[in-house]
Amino acid sequence: MTEMDMSLIKIDTSHYYQKKDILGKQINHMGKIFFDKFERVDEMMTISLMQRHFKKEIIIAHSLILKNAVENIVFDYNGRNTEKFYHKAQLMFREEGFINFTAYHSKTPGHLHLYIHKGHTEVNEGKRLAQFLSMKLAQVCPAEWRVFPSNEMPQSFNILALPYGIYAKERAALWAKHL
Repeated sequence: MTEMDMSLIKIDTSHYYQKKDILGKQINHMGKIFFDKFERVDEMMTISLMQRHFKKEIIIAHSLILKNAVENIVFDYNGRNTEKFYHKAQLMFREEGFINFTAYHSKTPGHLHLYIHKGHTEVNEGKRLAQFLSMKLAQVCPAEWRVFPSNEMPQSFNILALPYGIYAKERAALWAKHL
């Protein structure tokens, strides 16, 4: 991963979350119990920390909600057929008018983080849009993902570990010439 690849995500580097080996504190949300494995660190996320993450020495996560706004809608795909998922997702995103998105490798081989680069969007609108896209995608392939931002998790759980490499990226200029 390079700094340029990471800049596509638009991460708030004023703080980060670091995974701890303990269960963490228990949080009740909408009748569900969550255990917080990540601890918020109110320090700058530096390049050296990111490099340690890429070497898998530590696990660092970033917040998907930036000061009551979101920049990305993210699908955390945990299924078995990444090629099929990515193909179906990119077709659906294009059909819905989303032309800038990037799929990244996650820690687990064969799993993806698919970032739709939406731009500055109010949090509640981002959550509605994420739910809509998830339901639409579930019509054409098995739902083997979580979508962010989400109301189903506490606000502090709308975080995602930094990706480890690019799987594929789609930009408007790459395929618009075929329209």
